[in-house]
Amino acid sequence: MFMYEISVHGEFCAAHALSIAGVREAVHGHNWRVTLVVSGEELDPDGLLCDFHTIERTLREVLRPMNNQDLNSLAPFDKVNPSAEHVARYIYDEMHVRLDEALAPHASVSRVSITEAPGCVATFRPKGSAK
Repeated sequence: MFMYEISVHGEFCAAHALSIAGVREAVHGHNWRVTLVVSGEELDPDGLLCDFHTIERTLREVLRPMNNQDLNSLAPFDKVNPSAEHVARYIYDEMHVRLDEALAPHASVSRVSITEAPGCVATFRPKGSAK
């Protein structure tokens, strides 16, 4: 069995203030770097998992509302701590819904990683997926 993967990178600038152990830290900003991975066992008739341009365009649409914003003021982060882990899950969920038709039946969004600062990466992948 073979597994194909393609990845697309994006970036946005945003501020957030985490609550850690009940204490809210000061608002601060990051250049958030996003890596989205699409994987599948088979290619489409054109020999692709998905056109890179489709994934890039969709990722830009998902990231645009967060760019130059305070994440704490945006849904769902107005109710959920805007940690890198939660941001990765949010982007995964949005990309999964928006790309489902373009990727089906041969591929799917397999994981999203967020680099909040150099050397600090959080990854979300659905339970039971390959590492």
